[in-house]
Amino acid sequence: MTAEFRATAPSDQTAREATEEVVITWNGRRYRQPYTAGESLLETARRAGISPPFSCEAGECATCMALLKEGQVEMQANTALMPDEVDEGWVLTCQGYPVTKRVVVEYQE
Repeated sequence: MTAEFRATAPSDQTAREATEEVVITWNGRRYRQPYTAGESLLETARRAGISPPFSCEAGECATCMALLKEGQVEMQANTALMPDEVDEGWVLTCQGYPVTKRVVVEYQE
């Protein structure tokens, strides 16, 4: 499990080759969603019919933060999370892009 901050999102080609499935836990329920290249984790959650918390969609407020339980995510922007929070596995789903075959995140209630 790794969360990284990078100045740019992974290329669509990288995500397409790597990510097949995103699993999202929200309100105690697990949702499995095929990943569409170029989508943030928040966009993937919305496409799955989930309404997780979000606000700015710019990586500045941390309203959309979730805990990365499995896989690797790169964040396009992050001015809200401290380095120790990223090290613990927290990601901003509005800025998080999966880069491994399977990614599992859990929104805290």
